Amino acid sequence: MSFLHGGVAVVTGAGSGIGRALARQLAAAGSALAIADIDEKGLTETAASLPTKEAAVSTHVLDVSDEAAVRIFAEDVAARHGRVTLLINNAGVALIGTFEELSLADLRWLMGINFWGVVYGVTYFLPILKQQPRAQIVNLSSVFGIVAPVGQSAYSASKFAVRGLTEALRHELEGTSVYVSCVHPGGIHTPIAKHARLGAHASPSKHQASIDFFEKVTPTSPEAAAARILKGVEQREPRILIGRDARQIDIVQRLRPATYWKMMAKRANVPASTK
Repeated sequence: MSFLHGGVAVVTGAGSGIGRALARQLAAAGSALAIADIDEKGLTETAASLPTKEAAVSTHVLDVSDEAAVRIFAEDVAARHGRVTLLINNAGVALIGTFEELSLADLRWLMGINFWGVVYGVTYFLPILKQQPRAQIVNLSSVFGIVAPVGQSAYSASKFAVRGLTEALRHELEGTSVYVSCVHPGGIHTPIAKHARLGAHASPSKHQASIDFFEKVTPTSPEAAAARILKGVEQREPRILIGRDARQIDIVQRLRPATYWKMMAKRANVPASTK
């Protein structure tokens, strides 16, 4: 029988994109759900779109960067559902601008969600997960947790941090009932670029340019990404690459670990530097 069927899955960032697609596919697989997002409207729409099923679904308006809120969220999920078998730390945001165009407040905002949100999720759900004979943690990094392009200093820093945390956690939990997977999506057609925050010192024109570029380099749908993640969960894959672009980038980084960006910039037809 599927690991997902009859389990209880927690998904953050479920109000849109990959998170919404994961919630739908988990519901279809027979999993009970605790879905969370800071966007109450998007979260409500996700809940309304779930396929009819008997398993319980709870919705939670949540800012993952708020430690106290995440602790209460974990307690609430345990009280409502009785257990948790799968935690997917999916919530994430983006920033537009080079390092010099970002403020320290910008960096703290992004790290609070992309990195500390994962830390808080693992911290408060791990004791609940360890009570199960089989459980799994899935943390969303990015292909930008493998390479670090121009204009992605903050985002890459957060996703490299998620990758490091997740890999160490997997090694530390080896031999326990909790397995750990790290996900590295390539270009996924989600609203993340549209909702990205503009750096404090970045030109407003950069926002639309970023959206336009993102539209051209996102070949994978959220539904395909979710299906790949859940396949990786079922097969207990430690590292889940999503999309042909992610697999190609992974190879390029392995072959040219210090000079990959020159090759990638040329293929993507973008400047190799901002100077």
